[in-house]
Amino acid sequence: MDYSLAAVKMLISQLRDAKPTPSQNATALGGVLFQRAWLQGVLVSDPVISGGRMVLDDGTGLVELSLSNDFALRQWKSGMYLMVVGVYHIRTGEMPLLKVHKMVDLSASPDREAMWYLEVMDAYRLFYQPLIQEFS
Repeated sequence: MDYSLAAVKMLISQLRDAKPTPSQNATALGGVLFQRAWLQGVLVSDPVISGGRMVLDDGTGLVELSLSNDFALRQWKSGMYLMVVGVYHIRTGEMPLLKVHKMVDLSASPDREAMWYLEVMDAYRLFYQPLIQEFS
């Protein structure tokens, strides 16, 4: 894992445009090369009821979360608002998959969802948009 590549703040809908790169360890969104995606959203599947499967919804799409044992042992419940950072795996014909490296419950934070959309828009406008347009 190349930690010099920052986790890219994005919406799940943006993952649809991500493409594999010759390097098996990276993905590209236009000219933005990334290994880890930073997403936030609501946990919409209860891991106890769904046999351990966890799905995050950010209002623009769904992504399946694959958890390490450290995170799998915690009490995650449907309806929690989560911040997740992890490696994005492109899967054809299936829901996108994020192998989670970091996961934090932000449910108690007021205005968390509105602030997240503003953070993503700001990062896109300042950093990602010029690179994406250059490679479009």
